[in-house]
Amino acid sequence: MKNIFNSLGKDLPAGIVVFLVALPLCLGIALASGAPLFAGVIAGIVGGVVVGFLSGSSLGVSGPAAGLTVIVLNAIKDIGAYESFLLAVVLAGCFQIVLSLVGAGKIAYYFPSSVIKGMLSAIGILIILKQIPHALGVDKDFEGDDSFFQRDGENTFSELIKSFDIFHEGALIIGVASLLIIIFWEKLSKKFKVFAVVPAALLAVLLGVIVNQFYPENLKIQTEHLVNLPVATSLSGFIDFFRFPNFGAINNLLIWKTAVVLAIIASLETLLCVEATDRLDPEKSITPTNRELMAQGAGNIVSGLLGGLPVTQVIVRSSANIQAGGKTKLSAIFHGLLLLGCAIFIPTILNKIPLAALAAVLLTVGYKLTKPSIFKAMYKEGQDQFVPFIVTVLAIVFTDLLTGILIGLMVGIGYVLATNFRSALKFEREVNSVKITFNKDIFFFNRAELVNVLNLIKPGDSVFIDGQKAKFIDHDIFLTLQDFVTEEAPTKNISVEMNDINRSKINFKKTKEKN
Repeated sequence: MKNIFNSLGKDLPAGIVVFLVALPLCLGIALASGAPLFAGVIAGIVGGVVVGFLSGSSLGVSGPAAGLTVIVLNAIKDIGAYESFLLAVVLAGCFQIVLSLVGAGKIAYYFPSSVIKGMLSAIGILIILKQIPHALGVDKDFEGDDSFFQRDGENTFSELIKSFDIFHEGALIIGVASLLIIIFWEKLSKKFKVFAVVPAALLAVLLGVIVNQFYPENLKIQTEHLVNLPVATSLSGFIDFFRFPNFGAINNLLIWKTAVVLAIIASLETLLCVEATDRLDPEKSITPTNRELMAQGAGNIVSGLLGGLPVTQVIVRSSANIQAGGKTKLSAIFHGLLLLGCAIFIPTILNKIPLAALAAVLLTVGYKLTKPSIFKAMYKEGQDQFVPFIVTVLAIVFTDLLTGILIGLMVGIGYVLATNFRSALKFEREVNSVKITFNKDIFFFNRAELVNVLNLIKPGDSVFIDGQKAKFIDHDIFLTLQDFVTEEAPTKNISVEMNDINRSKINFKKTKEKN
Protein backbone atom coordinates (compact mmCIF):
# COMPACT_ATOMS: atom_id res chain seq x y z
CA MET A 1 0.00 0.00 0.00
CA LYS A 2 1.36 3.38 -1.00
CA ASN A 3 2.12 6.04 1.64
CA ILE A 4 -1.22 7.73 2.16
CA PHE A 5 0.41 11.07 2.99
CA ASN A 6 2.17 11.40 -0.37
CA SER A 7 -0.92 12.71 -2.15
CA LEU A 8 -2.41 15.19 0.32
CA GLY A 9 -3.00 17.75 -2.43
CA LYS A 10 -5.27 15.28 -4.23
CA ASP A 11 -6.81 13.37 -1.35
CA LEU A 12 -8.01 16.26 0.81
CA PRO A 13 -10.03 17.98 -1.97
CA ALA A 14 -11.39 14.58 -3.00
CA GLY A 15 -12.37 13.93 0.62
CA ILE A 16 -14.35 17.18 0.64
CA VAL A 17 -16.27 16.14 -2.48
CA VAL A 18 -17.01 12.69 -1.03
CA PHE A 19 -18.19 14.38 2.18
CA LEU A 20 -20.64 16.56 0.21
CA VAL A 21 -21.96 13.51 -1.64
CA ALA A 22 -22.14 11.35 1.48
CA LEU A 23 -23.90 13.81 3.80
CA PRO A 24 -27.38 13.77 2.20
CA LEU A 25 -27.07 10.05 1.45
CA CYS A 26 -26.32 9.22 5.08
CA LEU A 27 -29.34 11.19 6.26
CA GLY A 28 -31.65 9.97 3.50
CA ILE A 29 -30.83 6.29 4.03
CA ALA A 30 -31.31 6.63 7.78
CA LEU A 31 -34.72 8.24 7.19
CA ALA A 32 -35.74 5.48 4.77
CA SER A 33 -34.55 2.80 7.18
CA GLY A 34 -36.76 4.01 10.01
CA ALA A 35 -33.66 4.66 12.12
CA PRO A 36 -32.61 7.82 13.97
CA LEU A 37 -31.19 10.33 11.46
CA PHE A 38 -27.87 10.46 13.26
CA ALA A 39 -27.49 6.69 12.81
CA GLY A 40 -26.73 7.35 9.15
CA VAL A 41 -24.08 9.90 10.07
CA ILE A 42 -22.47 7.46 12.52
CA ALA A 43 -22.34 4.82 9.78
CA GLY A 44 -20.75 7.36 7.43
CA ILE A 45 -18.13 8.31 10.01
CA VAL A 46 -17.30 4.67 10.78
CA GLY A 47 -17.27 3.77 7.09
CA GLY A 48 -14.79 6.54 6.43
CA VAL A 49 -12.49 6.33 9.45
CA VAL A 50 -12.62 2.72 10.68
CA VAL A 51 -13.20 0.86 7.41
CA GLY A 52 -11.01 3.34 5.53
CA PHE A 53 -8.12 2.72 7.90
CA LEU A 54 -8.41 -1.09 7.87
CA SER A 55 -9.29 -1.56 4.21
CA GLY A 56 -6.81 -2.47 1.50
CA SER A 57 -8.78 -0.46 -1.07
CA SER A 58 -7.11 2.75 -2.20
CA LEU A 59 -10.26 4.47 -3.44
CA GLY A 60 -13.26 2.61 -2.05
CA VAL A 61 -15.53 4.55 0.32
CA SER A 62 -17.91 2.88 2.76
CA GLY A 63 -21.04 4.01 4.54
CA PRO A 64 -24.75 3.22 4.86
CA ALA A 65 -26.16 1.61 1.69
CA ALA A 66 -29.55 2.11 0.07
CA GLY A 67 -29.67 -1.59 -0.78
CA LEU A 68 -30.12 -2.43 2.90
CA THR A 69 -32.92 0.03 3.69
CA VAL A 70 -35.82 -2.40 3.27
CA ILE A 71 -34.03 -5.08 5.30
CA VAL A 72 -33.20 -2.59 8.07
CA LEU A 73 -36.68 -1.05 8.10
CA ASN A 74 -38.41 -4.43 8.40
CA ALA A 75 -35.89 -5.71 10.94
CA ILE A 76 -36.37 -2.72 13.25
CA LYS A 77 -40.15 -3.18 13.07
CA ASP A 78 -40.00 -6.93 13.63
CA ILE A 79 -37.42 -6.83 16.43
CA GLY A 80 -39.31 -4.01 18.10
CA ALA A 81 -36.46 -1.93 19.51
CA TYR A 82 -33.65 -0.09 17.74
CA GLU A 83 -31.14 -1.02 20.46
CA SER A 84 -31.86 -4.71 19.89
CA PHE A 85 -31.44 -4.22 16.14
CA LEU A 86 -27.98 -2.76 16.85
CA LEU A 87 -27.01 -6.11 18.34
CA ALA A 88 -27.82 -7.70 14.96
CA VAL A 89 -25.49 -5.19 13.28
CA VAL A 90 -22.67 -6.13 15.68
CA LEU A 91 -23.26 -9.85 15.06
CA ALA A 92 -23.36 -9.25 11.29
CA GLY A 93 -19.91 -7.70 11.56
CA CYS A 94 -18.67 -10.79 13.40
CA PHE A 95 -20.07 -13.02 10.65
CA GLN A 96 -18.30 -10.92 8.00
CA ILE A 97 -14.99 -11.42 9.76
CA VAL A 98 -15.64 -15.18 9.72
CA LEU A 99 -16.42 -14.94 5.98
CA SER A 100 -13.11 -13.18 5.42
CA LEU A 101 -11.22 -15.90 7.31
CA VAL A 102 -12.75 -18.68 5.20
CA GLY A 103 -11.87 -16.86 1.96
CA ALA A 104 -15.35 -15.79 0.84
CA GLY A 105 -13.86 -12.65 -0.72
CA LYS A 106 -12.89 -14.62 -3.82
CA ILE A 107 -16.56 -14.48 -4.90
CA ALA A 108 -15.75 -11.02 -6.28
CA TYR A 109 -13.66 -12.58 -9.04
CA TYR A 110 -16.64 -14.47 -10.48
CA PHE A 111 -18.67 -11.40 -11.53
CA PRO A 112 -18.52 -10.98 -15.35
CA SER A 113 -16.98 -7.69 -16.46
CA SER A 114 -19.99 -6.97 -18.69
CA VAL A 115 -22.29 -7.14 -15.64
CA ILE A 116 -20.02 -4.91 -13.55
CA LYS A 117 -19.86 -2.34 -16.34
CA GLY A 118 -23.63 -2.56 -16.68
CA MET A 119 -23.99 -1.94 -12.95
CA LEU A 120 -21.85 1.20 -13.16
CA SER A 121 -23.75 2.59 -16.13
CA ALA A 122 -27.10 1.77 -14.53
CA ILE A 123 -26.10 3.55 -11.33
CA GLY A 124 -25.11 6.57 -13.42
CA ILE A 125 -28.53 6.58 -15.09
CA LEU A 126 -30.29 6.16 -11.74
CA ILE A 127 -28.36 9.05 -10.20
CA ILE A 128 -29.43 11.32 -13.06
CA LEU A 129 -33.07 10.22 -13.03
CA LYS A 130 -33.36 10.35 -9.23
CA GLN A 131 -31.47 13.61 -8.70
CA ILE A 132 -33.27 15.78 -11.27
CA PRO A 133 -36.37 16.01 -9.03
CA HIS A 134 -34.14 16.95 -6.08
CA ALA A 135 -32.47 19.59 -8.25
CA LEU A 136 -35.93 20.97 -9.03
CA GLY A 137 -36.86 21.12 -5.34
CA VAL A 138 -39.94 18.88 -5.43
CA ASP A 139 -38.90 15.30 -4.58
CA LYS A 140 -39.54 14.08 -1.04
CA ASP A 141 -38.27 10.58 -1.79
CA PHE A 142 -35.18 9.82 0.26
CA GLU A 143 -31.68 10.54 -1.05
CA GLY A 144 -29.94 7.43 -2.29
CA ASP A 145 -33.09 5.51 -3.30
CA ASP A 146 -32.16 3.08 -6.09
CA SER A 147 -35.52 1.30 -6.43
CA PHE A 148 -37.79 1.85 -9.42
CA PHE A 149 -40.93 1.82 -7.25
CA GLN A 150 -40.69 4.51 -4.56
CA ARG A 151 -42.32 4.53 -1.15
CA ASP A 152 -44.11 7.79 -1.92
CA GLY A 153 -46.28 5.98 -4.49
CA GLU A 154 -44.30 7.21 -7.47
CA ASN A 155 -41.78 5.44 -9.65
CA THR A 156 -38.56 6.75 -11.15
CA PHE A 157 -40.22 8.09 -14.30
CA SER A 158 -43.51 9.34 -12.86
CA GLU A 159 -41.55 11.32 -10.25
CA LEU A 160 -39.43 12.83 -13.00
CA ILE A 161 -42.43 13.81 -15.13
CA LYS A 162 -44.29 15.26 -12.15
CA SER A 163 -41.30 17.34 -11.08
CA PHE A 164 -41.32 19.35 -14.32
CA ASP A 165 -44.91 20.40 -13.63
CA ILE A 166 -44.46 21.59 -10.04
CA PHE A 167 -40.78 22.53 -9.80
CA HIS A 168 -39.53 25.18 -7.38
CA GLU A 169 -38.04 28.18 -9.22
CA GLY A 170 -35.45 28.91 -6.53
CA ALA A 171 -34.20 25.32 -6.49
CA LEU A 172 -34.08 25.23 -10.30
CA ILE A 173 -31.88 28.35 -10.40
CA ILE A 174 -29.49 26.99 -7.78
CA GLY A 175 -29.41 23.54 -9.39
CA VAL A 176 -28.62 24.84 -12.87
CA ALA A 177 -26.12 27.41 -11.61
CA SER A 178 -24.34 24.80 -9.48
CA LEU A 179 -24.16 22.39 -12.41
CA LEU A 180 -22.69 25.07 -14.71
CA ILE A 181 -20.13 26.06 -12.08
CA ILE A 182 -18.98 22.46 -11.66
CA ILE A 183 -18.66 21.93 -15.44
CA PHE A 184 -16.74 25.13 -16.17
CA TRP A 185 -14.63 25.04 -13.00
CA GLU A 186 -13.46 21.51 -13.82
CA LYS A 187 -12.51 22.64 -17.33
CA LEU A 188 -10.54 25.55 -15.88
CA SER A 189 -8.87 23.22 -13.36
CA LYS A 190 -7.51 21.09 -16.20
CA LYS A 191 -5.94 24.14 -17.85
CA PHE A 192 -4.83 26.12 -14.80
CA LYS A 193 -3.69 24.26 -11.66
CA VAL A 194 -4.59 27.18 -9.40
CA PHE A 195 -8.29 26.44 -9.95
CA ALA A 196 -7.83 22.85 -8.80
CA VAL A 197 -7.06 24.05 -5.25
CA VAL A 198 -10.78 24.58 -4.58
CA PRO A 199 -13.01 21.62 -5.52
CA ALA A 200 -15.73 22.57 -8.00
CA ALA A 201 -18.33 20.79 -5.87
CA LEU A 202 -17.45 22.84 -2.78
CA LEU A 203 -17.68 26.08 -4.74
CA ALA A 204 -21.08 25.09 -6.14
CA VAL A 205 -22.44 24.22 -2.70
CA LEU A 206 -21.16 27.46 -1.16
CA LEU A 207 -22.83 29.40 -3.95
CA GLY A 208 -26.08 27.53 -3.31
CA VAL A 209 -25.99 28.45 0.39
CA ILE A 210 -25.25 32.12 -0.29
CA VAL A 211 -27.85 32.50 -3.04
CA ASN A 212 -30.57 30.89 -0.93
CA GLN A 213 -29.79 33.21 2.00
CA PHE A 214 -30.33 36.28 -0.20
CA TYR A 215 -33.36 34.99 -2.06
CA PRO A 216 -36.67 36.84 -1.71
CA GLU A 217 -39.25 34.83 0.23
CA ASN A 218 -41.03 33.53 -2.89
CA LEU A 219 -37.80 31.89 -4.13
CA LYS A 220 -36.27 30.78 -0.83
CA ILE A 221 -35.85 27.00 -0.49
CA GLN A 222 -37.62 25.69 2.59
CA THR A 223 -36.32 23.31 5.26
CA GLU A 224 -37.64 20.13 3.63
CA HIS A 225 -35.31 20.64 0.66
CA LEU A 226 -32.26 21.54 2.73
CA VAL A 227 -29.83 19.25 4.55
CA ASN A 228 -31.46 18.21 7.82
CA LEU A 229 -28.65 17.17 10.18
CA PRO A 230 -29.70 16.73 13.84
CA VAL A 231 -28.42 19.63 15.98
CA ALA A 232 -27.31 19.22 19.60
CA THR A 233 -27.41 22.24 21.89
CA SER A 234 -24.71 20.85 24.20
CA LEU A 235 -22.04 18.18 24.42
CA SER A 236 -24.32 15.97 26.50
CA GLY A 237 -27.01 16.44 23.88
CA PHE A 238 -24.57 15.31 21.19
CA ILE A 239 -23.64 12.23 23.19
CA ASP A 240 -27.35 11.40 23.45
CA PHE A 241 -27.37 10.89 19.66
CA PHE A 242 -25.43 7.67 20.19
CA ARG A 243 -27.29 4.46 21.01
CA PHE A 244 -25.88 1.22 22.37
CA PRO A 245 -26.82 -2.40 21.65
CA ASN A 246 -29.10 -4.34 23.94
CA PHE A 247 -26.94 -7.38 24.65
CA GLY A 248 -29.75 -8.77 26.80
CA ALA A 249 -31.57 -9.69 23.57
CA ILE A 250 -28.82 -12.13 22.54
CA ASN A 251 -31.24 -15.09 22.86
CA ASN A 252 -33.68 -13.61 20.34
CA LEU A 253 -33.57 -15.90 17.27
CA LEU A 254 -34.83 -13.09 15.02
CA ILE A 255 -31.73 -11.03 15.84
CA TRP A 256 -29.46 -13.86 14.72
CA LYS A 257 -31.48 -14.35 11.54
CA THR A 258 -31.26 -10.60 10.80
CA ALA A 259 -27.52 -10.66 11.44
CA VAL A 260 -26.99 -13.48 8.91
CA VAL A 261 -29.06 -11.70 6.26
CA LEU A 262 -27.25 -8.40 6.85
CA ALA A 263 -23.84 -10.10 6.68
CA ILE A 264 -24.62 -11.83 3.38
CA ILE A 265 -26.24 -8.86 1.62
CA ALA A 266 -23.70 -6.34 2.93
CA SER A 267 -20.83 -8.60 1.87
CA LEU A 268 -22.31 -9.11 -1.59
CA GLU A 269 -22.81 -5.37 -2.10
CA THR A 270 -19.28 -4.72 -0.89
CA LEU A 271 -17.71 -7.28 -3.23
CA LEU A 272 -19.67 -5.90 -6.20
CA CYS A 273 -18.51 -2.38 -5.37
CA VAL A 274 -14.92 -3.51 -4.82
CA GLU A 275 -14.85 -5.04 -8.30
CA ALA A 276 -16.47 -1.95 -9.82
CA THR A 277 -14.17 0.47 -8.00
CA ASP A 278 -11.07 -1.43 -9.08
CA ARG A 279 -12.26 -1.20 -12.70
CA LEU A 280 -12.72 2.57 -12.37
CA ASP A 281 -9.35 3.07 -10.68
CA PRO A 282 -7.00 4.84 -13.14
CA GLU A 283 -4.05 2.98 -11.59
CA LYS A 284 -5.88 -0.37 -11.79
CA SER A 285 -5.16 -1.31 -8.18
CA ILE A 286 -6.44 -4.69 -7.01
CA THR A 287 -8.20 -4.70 -3.64
CA PRO A 288 -7.57 -7.74 -1.39
CA THR A 289 -11.18 -8.87 -1.04
CA ASN A 290 -10.84 -10.96 2.11
CA ARG A 291 -9.17 -8.05 3.85
CA GLU A 292 -12.04 -5.85 2.66
CA LEU A 293 -14.60 -8.21 4.21
CA MET A 294 -12.65 -8.11 7.47
CA ALA A 295 -12.56 -4.30 7.37
CA GLN A 296 -16.31 -4.18 6.70
CA GLY A 297 -16.91 -6.60 9.55
CA ALA A 298 -14.91 -4.43 11.94
CA GLY A 299 -16.79 -1.40 10.68
CA ASN A 300 -20.17 -2.97 11.34
CA ILE A 301 -19.12 -4.02 14.84
CA VAL A 302 -18.07 -0.45 15.67
CA SER A 303 -21.10 1.09 13.93
CA GLY A 304 -23.47 -1.22 15.82
CA LEU A 305 -21.75 -0.49 19.14
CA LEU A 306 -22.18 3.27 18.59
CA GLY A 307 -25.75 3.23 17.29
CA GLY A 308 -25.07 3.36 13.56
CA LEU A 309 -26.58 1.64 10.53
CA PRO A 310 -24.81 -1.27 8.84
CA VAL A 311 -22.11 -0.24 6.37
CA THR A 312 -20.91 -1.51 3.00
CA GLN A 313 -18.57 -0.19 0.36
CA VAL A 314 -20.72 2.11 -1.79
CA ILE A 315 -20.14 2.77 -5.48
CA VAL A 316 -21.62 6.30 -5.63
CA ARG A 317 -19.21 7.61 -3.00
CA SER A 318 -16.32 5.55 -4.40
CA SER A 319 -16.85 6.81 -7.94
CA ALA A 320 -17.16 10.40 -6.66
CA ASN A 321 -13.82 9.87 -4.92
CA ILE A 322 -12.18 8.65 -8.13
CA GLN A 323 -13.67 11.42 -10.26
CA ALA A 324 -12.53 14.02 -7.72
CA GLY A 325 -8.93 12.82 -8.11
CA GLY A 326 -8.46 10.80 -4.92
CA LYS A 327 -5.26 8.77 -4.85
CA THR A 328 -5.17 6.90 -1.54
CA LYS A 329 -7.52 5.82 1.23
CA LEU A 330 -6.73 9.07 3.07
CA SER A 331 -9.57 10.71 1.09
CA ALA A 332 -12.07 8.21 2.54
CA ILE A 333 -10.69 8.69 6.05
CA PHE A 334 -10.77 12.47 5.66
CA HIS A 335 -14.40 12.42 4.53
CA GLY A 336 -15.28 10.47 7.70
CA LEU A 337 -13.44 12.98 9.88
CA LEU A 338 -15.25 15.82 8.11
CA LEU A 339 -18.61 14.18 8.86
CA LEU A 340 -17.64 13.90 12.52
CA GLY A 341 -16.21 17.41 12.86
CA CYS A 342 -19.07 19.13 11.04
CA ALA A 343 -21.71 17.17 12.95
CA ILE A 344 -20.14 18.39 16.21
CA PHE A 345 -19.21 21.97 15.40
CA ILE A 346 -21.24 23.35 12.47
CA PRO A 347 -24.48 21.37 12.01
CA THR A 348 -26.53 24.56 11.71
CA ILE A 349 -24.35 25.74 8.81
CA LEU A 350 -24.66 22.38 7.06
CA ASN A 351 -28.43 22.64 7.40
CA LYS A 352 -28.36 25.68 5.12
CA ILE A 353 -27.14 23.61 2.14
CA PRO A 354 -29.85 23.22 -0.55
CA LEU A 355 -30.33 19.67 -1.79
CA ALA A 356 -30.49 21.19 -5.29
CA ALA A 357 -26.80 22.15 -5.05
CA LEU A 358 -25.83 18.67 -3.85
CA ALA A 359 -27.96 17.19 -6.64
CA ALA A 360 -25.80 19.05 -9.15
CA VAL A 361 -22.71 17.38 -7.69
CA LEU A 362 -24.32 13.96 -8.01
CA LEU A 363 -25.53 14.66 -11.56
CA THR A 364 -21.94 15.14 -12.70
CA VAL A 365 -20.96 11.89 -10.98
CA GLY A 366 -23.83 10.10 -12.71
CA TYR A 367 -22.99 11.40 -16.17
CA LYS A 368 -19.38 10.29 -15.92
CA LEU A 369 -20.54 6.78 -15.03
CA THR A 370 -22.89 6.46 -18.00
CA LYS A 371 -21.40 8.49 -20.84
CA PRO A 372 -22.61 7.49 -24.35
CA SER A 373 -19.05 6.47 -25.23
CA ILE A 374 -19.32 3.61 -22.68
CA PHE A 375 -22.33 2.15 -24.51
CA LYS A 376 -20.56 2.49 -27.88
CA ALA A 377 -17.47 0.75 -26.53
CA MET A 378 -19.52 -2.13 -25.11
CA TYR A 379 -21.38 -2.54 -28.41
CA LYS A 380 -18.08 -2.81 -30.27
CA GLU A 381 -16.91 -5.57 -27.92
CA GLY A 382 -19.48 -7.91 -29.41
CA GLN A 383 -22.85 -9.42 -28.68
CA ASP A 384 -21.58 -11.67 -25.89
CA GLN A 385 -20.51 -8.58 -23.93
CA PHE A 386 -23.19 -6.11 -24.97
CA VAL A 387 -26.26 -8.25 -24.26
CA PRO A 388 -25.45 -8.98 -20.57
CA PHE A 389 -24.33 -5.34 -20.21
CA ILE A 390 -27.55 -3.80 -21.52
CA VAL A 391 -29.76 -6.33 -19.70
CA THR A 392 -28.02 -5.44 -16.43
CA VAL A 393 -28.54 -1.73 -17.09
CA LEU A 394 -32.25 -2.14 -17.79
CA ALA A 395 -32.80 -4.60 -14.95
CA ILE A 396 -31.25 -2.27 -12.36
CA VAL A 397 -33.10 0.80 -13.63
CA PHE A 398 -36.47 -1.00 -13.54
CA THR A 399 -35.99 -2.93 -10.28
CA ASP A 400 -33.20 -2.14 -7.81
CA LEU A 401 -29.45 -2.66 -7.53
CA LEU A 402 -29.28 -6.20 -6.11
CA THR A 403 -32.21 -7.58 -8.12
CA GLY A 404 -30.83 -6.06 -11.31
CA ILE A 405 -27.36 -7.47 -10.66
CA LEU A 406 -28.77 -10.96 -10.12
CA ILE A 407 -30.79 -10.73 -13.35
CA GLY A 408 -27.75 -9.49 -15.24
CA LEU A 409 -25.62 -12.24 -13.73
CA MET A 410 -28.10 -14.94 -14.76
CA VAL A 411 -28.33 -13.55 -18.28
CA GLY A 412 -24.54 -13.33 -18.48
CA ILE A 413 -24.13 -16.95 -17.42
CA GLY A 414 -26.94 -18.06 -19.73
CA TYR A 415 -25.43 -16.17 -22.62
CA VAL A 416 -22.04 -17.80 -22.05
CA LEU A 417 -23.65 -21.24 -22.00
CA ALA A 418 -25.71 -20.46 -25.10
CA THR A 419 -22.59 -19.23 -26.88
CA ASN A 420 -20.85 -22.47 -25.96
CA PHE A 421 -23.79 -24.47 -27.29
CA ARG A 422 -23.66 -22.66 -30.62
CA SER A 423 -19.92 -22.61 -31.14
CA ALA A 424 -18.84 -26.01 -29.82
CA LEU A 425 -19.44 -27.78 -33.14
CA LYS A 426 -18.99 -26.84 -36.76
CA PHE A 427 -20.99 -28.53 -39.55
CA GLU A 428 -19.77 -28.34 -43.16
CA ARG A 429 -21.29 -30.05 -46.22
CA GLU A 430 -19.98 -30.44 -49.76
CA VAL A 431 -22.39 -32.55 -51.87
CA ASN A 432 -22.41 -35.92 -50.00
CA SER A 433 -19.31 -35.24 -47.90
CA VAL A 434 -19.90 -33.94 -44.39
CA LYS A 435 -17.32 -32.70 -41.90
CA ILE A 436 -18.13 -32.19 -38.21
CA THR A 437 -15.46 -30.33 -36.23
CA PHE A 438 -15.24 -30.17 -32.46
CA ASN A 439 -14.07 -26.56 -31.99
CA LYS A 440 -13.31 -26.91 -28.28
CA ASP A 441 -13.74 -29.25 -25.34
CA ILE A 442 -17.16 -30.92 -25.52
CA PHE A 443 -19.29 -31.35 -22.40
CA PHE A 444 -22.61 -33.03 -21.60
CA PHE A 445 -24.50 -29.77 -22.20
CA ASN A 446 -23.28 -29.81 -25.83
CA ARG A 447 -25.10 -33.08 -26.44
CA ALA A 448 -28.28 -31.38 -27.74
CA GLU A 449 -26.27 -29.51 -30.37
CA LEU A 450 -24.49 -32.71 -31.40
CA VAL A 451 -27.81 -34.53 -31.82
CA ASN A 452 -29.12 -31.69 -34.00
CA VAL A 453 -25.98 -31.78 -36.15
CA LEU A 454 -26.16 -35.56 -36.57
CA ASN A 455 -29.79 -35.21 -37.69
CA LEU A 456 -28.57 -33.10 -40.64
CA ILE A 457 -26.69 -36.09 -42.07
CA LYS A 458 -28.49 -37.71 -45.02
CA PRO A 459 -28.55 -41.36 -46.15
CA GLY A 460 -25.48 -42.22 -48.23
CA ASP A 461 -23.36 -39.38 -46.81
CA SER A 462 -19.69 -39.78 -46.05
CA VAL A 463 -18.97 -38.27 -42.63
CA PHE A 464 -15.66 -37.18 -41.12
CA ILE A 465 -15.68 -36.19 -37.42
CA ASP A 466 -12.59 -34.17 -36.39
CA GLY A 467 -11.85 -34.09 -32.64
CA GLN A 468 -8.35 -32.65 -32.91
CA LYS A 469 -9.20 -29.36 -31.15
CA ALA A 470 -10.95 -31.04 -28.22
CA LYS A 471 -8.68 -32.04 -25.35
CA PHE A 472 -11.66 -33.32 -23.38
CA ILE A 473 -14.77 -35.11 -24.65
CA ASP A 474 -17.49 -35.94 -22.13
CA HIS A 475 -18.67 -39.54 -21.75
CA ASP A 476 -22.23 -38.56 -22.78
CA ILE A 477 -20.82 -37.34 -26.10
CA PHE A 478 -19.12 -40.69 -26.68
CA LEU A 479 -22.40 -42.49 -26.00
CA THR A 480 -24.22 -40.29 -28.51
CA LEU A 481 -21.53 -40.95 -31.14
CA GLN A 482 -21.68 -44.69 -30.46
CA ASP A 483 -25.46 -44.75 -30.94
CA PHE A 484 -25.06 -42.93 -34.22
CA VAL A 485 -22.15 -45.06 -35.47
CA THR A 486 -23.49 -48.46 -34.48
CA GLU A 487 -27.25 -48.00 -34.87
CA GLU A 488 -28.18 -45.21 -37.28
CA ALA A 489 -25.25 -45.06 -39.73
CA PRO A 490 -25.42 -48.71 -40.91
CA THR A 491 -29.16 -48.52 -41.62
CA LYS A 492 -28.72 -45.36 -43.75
CA ASN A 493 -25.56 -46.43 -45.57
CA ILE A 494 -23.55 -43.66 -43.90
CA SER A 495 -19.79 -44.11 -43.70
CA VAL A 496 -18.04 -42.53 -40.71
CA GLU A 497 -14.40 -41.66 -40.12
CA MET A 498 -12.99 -40.04 -36.99
CA ASN A 499 -9.82 -38.20 -36.09
CA ASP A 500 -8.34 -37.83 -32.59
CA ILE A 501 -11.32 -39.38 -30.81
CA ASN A 502 -10.53 -42.12 -28.30
CA ARG A 503 -11.56 -45.38 -30.00
CA SER A 504 -11.71 -47.23 -26.67
CA LYS A 505 -14.79 -45.21 -25.77
CA ILE A 506 -16.77 -46.32 -28.83
CA ASN A 507 -17.56 -49.69 -30.35
CA PHE A 508 -16.23 -49.24 -33.90
CA LYS A 509 -17.70 -52.37 -35.42
CA LYS A 510 -19.20 -50.39 -38.28
CA THR A 511 -16.72 -47.53 -38.66
CA LYS A 512 -13.03 -46.74 -38.72
CA GLU A 513 -10.72 -44.13 -37.27
CA LYS A 514 -8.41 -42.10 -39.47
CA ASN A 515 -4.80 -42.14 -38.28
